[in-house]
Amino acid sequence: MNEKPVTYLTAEGAARLKAELEELKGPQREALARRLRDAIQMGDLSENADYHKAKEDQAFLEGRIQELEYILRNAEIIEADDGPKEVVAIGARVTVQEEGFEPEVFLLVGAKEADPRAGKISNESPIGQALLDHRVGDIVEAETPGGRIRLKILKIE
Repeated sequence: MNEKPVTYLTAEGAARLKAELEELKGPQREALARRLRDAIQMGDLSENADYHKAKEDQAFLEGRIQELEYILRNAEIIEADDGPKEVVAIGARVTVQEEGFEPEVFLLVGAKEADPRAGKISNESPIGQALLDHRVGDIVEAETPGGRIRLKILKIE
């Protein structure tokens, strides 16, 4: 039973990836095609650094397009609904507090959207995994690269 791994995306994250895909398939692809035509017109492709760089960039661009198409085709969109929630799930905004520190707010998202500096943590991260399926008042433990931490869940939105 080989199940495809599920990629979770918020509606905002899916929109951002769709916009990137359109940019890559349109203006980026056209600009790269122009670079390739210009490099080919210079002649002798075996020693043409511009041509080799453009081909390398083209491979990267096409690879990213394929990756985005795959992610969007197989993504599960998490709908954000306002109001309090009973348990922590992907798409929830969770306020937690580690003893001796100020409370922190995290938005639990799929791995493709994670941005810890912006407060978006992955459901696959140690803290994200520890928070999943817990309730307000629960104390969870997570093994992080900095060591084991204990967080109290203060609020789930």
